[in-house]
Amino acid sequence: MQRYGRVLRLRKGTEAEYKRMHDNIWPQVAQAIREAGIKNYTIFRYGRWLFSYFELPEGRTLEDVARVTDNCEACTKWEELMHEYQEPLPESSGNLWWVPMEEVWRPDGV
Repeated sequence: MQRYGRVLRLRKGTEAEYKRMHDNIWPQVAQAIREAGIKNYTIFRYGRWLFSYFELPEGRTLEDVARVTDNCEACTKWEELMHEYQEPLPESSGNLWWVPMEEVWRPDGV
């Protein structure tokens, strides 16, 4: 499995609404995540900071994920809505607001 960690910040005052939206994620978005091959997708929050973690099977790429999600109308609308809550970081690129994090350490076999 390939592991991905990404970081982003929420706009001030949107924390509760962002959580509420994710407590009720749209079924089409959840289905697209599964179809894209994403495993163990988790978003953590610390104050306004978000950290997302997910895994992709060997041989699957972020481009493969984009091919699925870009062809999902609900995913496009979901991302547009999430941008109302999210604050792009200086390192964000275009429409990709989540910034990749470097994996620093993990024990072998865990």
